[in-house]
Amino acid sequence: MVENFKINSSEIDNIKKISKQDRDYRIKNLNLFNQKGFPNKKDEDWKFSDLREIIRNNFENLDIKKVNSKEKKVNFIKNFDHNYLINVNGDFISSNFKFEENKKIKIKNFCNESFIGESKNNPLINLNHALSENGYDLHVEDNYKFKKVLVVYNLYTKELNENILNSRNRINIGKNSELHIIDFIVNESKFKFINNIYENIILEKNAVYKNIYIQNAKSEGYFHKFSTNKLASSSKYSSFIFPSGSKFNKLDLEFNLEGTDIECNIQSASFLSESDHQEIKTRMNHLAPNCKSYQKVKNVLSSDGKGIYQGKVYVKDNAQKTNAYQLSKALLLSDKSEFDSKPELEIYADDVKCSHGATSGSLDEDSVHYLMTRGLSRKESVKLLVNGFLNEIVDLIKNNSIKKFIQSKIESQIHGY
Repeated sequence: MVENFKINSSEIDNIKKISKQDRDYRIKNLNLFNQKGFPNKKDEDWKFSDLREIIRNNFENLDIKKVNSKEKKVNFIKNFDHNYLINVNGDFISSNFKFEENKKIKIKNFCNESFIGESKNNPLINLNHALSENGYDLHVEDNYKFKKVLVVYNLYTKELNENILNSRNRINIGKNSELHIIDFIVNESKFKFINNIYENIILEKNAVYKNIYIQNAKSEGYFHKFSTNKLASSSKYSSFIFPSGSKFNKLDLEFNLEGTDIECNIQSASFLSESDHQEIKTRMNHLAPNCKSYQKVKNVLSSDGKGIYQGKVYVKDNAQKTNAYQLSKALLLSDKSEFDSKPELEIYADDVKCSHGATSGSLDEDSVHYLMTRGLSRKESVKLLVNGFLNEIVDLIKNNSIKKFIQSKIESQIHGY
């Protein structure tokens, strides 16, 4: 049982090749983490996910020592052509942009110096800024559109057992450029571990970024990802989130719409069961006029699965003509399952169109009965309705090969219900 977890500053001295400025920055963040500890429900952002209690009840020990990461054999996706980038236990290992003009792409190991000065009131970010040593830094030059999708293979190995991993990644997409990424999570460990990621994404003027987040299978891992996104005028951001179920998974997404005529679109479809805990938290900051944001989160929960959506839309006083929409929907297949929704609007402009909604309930028994009269069993009828409920999100993906790949992953989850 983990109680009052603190980290000695000597751990930072074990990190190689850091400047005095970097060391001071890490020590500052480590002290902030040690003062606060893991977040609990007293923090408004964590009221539905008491991580301190979750860790206390599920971990006997926590090991912050770096796990050896080396090149591993990867079972590459064969359903469609793609470029790839490989991370092992959070460490950037290799990349291959065989379908692209390499001179238009710059990829290197994460450099902590670039992040000095950033500060967040979040103990997990403080922990990351104190201990992260690796990750990737990807830059797409101006006026370049990727010809094929980039799959980021995030591999977690069998050696992980009550470890804490900290990594940091950055993506910068130049003016008039376009990048489509699939974040693919593959976990080989049968034991519990914590994965703590900090991500920084920058879209320059008229840039386009499309992201799909998907887990290969259910996991014993405890995942936290904070992603801060800076969007310039006329840029377009879209994200599709398809978790497969984890003991704990929190995606904390912050968007700063700093220019005019930006479009930002977040879609999620999850099937949660057997003690899965999934939270999506968003903050959409409309800081300039004529921008649009759209968020839709759909969850199906069985057994004692728990789903959470916290979404806040902030509209600055000068952000006139803002169009912002939030909707969360949940299907509860068990009396033990739980879904919590907390949509928020904070608006200081008067010429806007903003709305939010949340619904949750059980399956429509009339629909189940109708399918059973057509020869299906009750179990088959439920699976068909659940599949239709989630596929509303999947159907928005335009690439048919990628769409079929994701549909097969979701159907395999539902099949096990």
